[in-house]
Amino acid sequence: MESVAPASVDAHGWGWRHASRRAWALRDVSFHIEPGERVLLLGASGAGKSTLLQGLAGVLGGEDEGESHGELLVDGALAAASRGRSGLVLQDPDAQMILARVGDDVAFGCENLGVPREQIWPRVRWALDAVGLDVPLDRPTKALSGGQKQRLALAGALAMRPGLLLLDEPTANLDPGGVAEVRGAVERVLDETGASLVVVEHRVEVWLPLVTRVIVIGPDGVIADGSPEAVLGERGAELADAGVWVPGIPPVVPASVGGLRSVGGLGPAGSSVGGEVLLDARDLAVARVRGVPVASGIDLEVRAGEALAIVGANGAGKSTLGLTLAGLLPAAAGEVTAASVLAGDAGGSPIAWRSRELLTRIGMVFQDPEHQLLAKTVREELEVGPRALGLTDDVIAPRVGELLERLRLAPLARANPYTLSGGEKRRLTVAAALATAPRVLVLDEPTFGQDARTWAELVAMLAALRDDGVAIVTITHDDAVVRALQARRFVLGAAT
Repeated sequence: MESVAPASVDAHGWGWRHASRRAWALRDVSFHIEPGERVLLLGASGAGKSTLLQGLAGVLGGEDEGESHGELLVDGALAAASRGRSGLVLQDPDAQMILARVGDDVAFGCENLGVPREQIWPRVRWALDAVGLDVPLDRPTKALSGGQKQRLALAGALAMRPGLLLLDEPTANLDPGGVAEVRGAVERVLDETGASLVVVEHRVEVWLPLVTRVIVIGPDGVIADGSPEAVLGERGAELADAGVWVPGIPPVVPASVGGLRSVGGLGPAGSSVGGEVLLDARDLAVARVRGVPVASGIDLEVRAGEALAIVGANGAGKSTLGLTLAGLLPAAAGEVTAASVLAGDAGGSPIAWRSRELLTRIGMVFQDPEHQLLAKTVREELEVGPRALGLTDDVIAPRVGELLERLRLAPLARANPYTLSGGEKRRLTVAAALATAPRVLVLDEPTFGQDARTWAELVAMLAALRDDGVAIVTITHDDAVVRALQARRFVLGAAT
């Protein structure tokens, strides 16, 4: 691939405030990035990292979307006027999928830039190969797994050959092989094109061999800026205390966060005997599209007071299995049987759950947080489930208040959920699932977007729920979560 002119970046006292928020997402940010520099951008969850990347890509919107101050420049011009120089991969890959077929989706950006037709398809094929997405060009984008969608979004950005590559947690939902492929693809692109890089990632160690500089931001500007050795070595302990992931300083999971059952009614209703089988899958096949199973021959048990980790490669069907266990997809073959203590009066097997029946029985946290956001404010989002159960305000208020505090969402209670960072949205969806006190909790990539501090607090909360008798099912590539929860592993094989 031919080289491109690498872009420079300048921030002069820049900040942004969402139109629906009183507080600034970040402010007084100043730095200069030389053409061709490779920068790792760090900060605690909610520090404004994604907002900064979107600002550099020129996609934050106009005055109706929010208010800015200072300047954000790409190659000396306002970032909003330099969109063709930047390629952005968002935290949420679904937000970047435009067209129905893989090849068309990757080609879309090139077409918008006016790339000659004879050059587009070689770029598309190269970009897909570079990120390890080995699928036909006519594969429906909706048929891709979450990890495959992330690779698709990266391929779309790479195909445009940007002078500035902006990556927002590009490996968040990938298996180890996928992580290595994506990082390798980015490295090859940078070596071949000379483009500048700004990457946001909590998997710091993945990018250290590639980057030459680390910038750490907080709500009030730049906290640290320098070489990886200087920032993460000399100031590592200080940054770790602030929630930044620092290699060699693992997060400390609190020994206890206190019982959840006693505050606000957050524990599960009734009681289950520890180890009691609540869901039993036998010879189960699962499918997103009727008649096209992605995994089959599954036998597993979900037990009260235990954590179960569903692990495996991207595309193996983990998320589809989670949705099936949660009663949101029918079994393609075989069955999932609910114990009488869980099923209650919902009927015999197979149960066709009604949504109200699931509220206090099985809670689901989707891989993509935005797929389950329903309300206009964070507080109202947590009230949706309890109100559907007919609970009164005197019961709902302490329950919601406790969840807001436990998950560091209290300052955002009035905020529009869609203006939250990726990590904040994840904690919000976990809280919303907990608000109805289910007996079984299925979480798809529960630690996505978390800093070291919120990761530890979230894991401690899940451990406390497990100890209170809740069955925890986590779908994850985060092996540290599996270890911390002392989870039983269920390895799902490759997709068929």
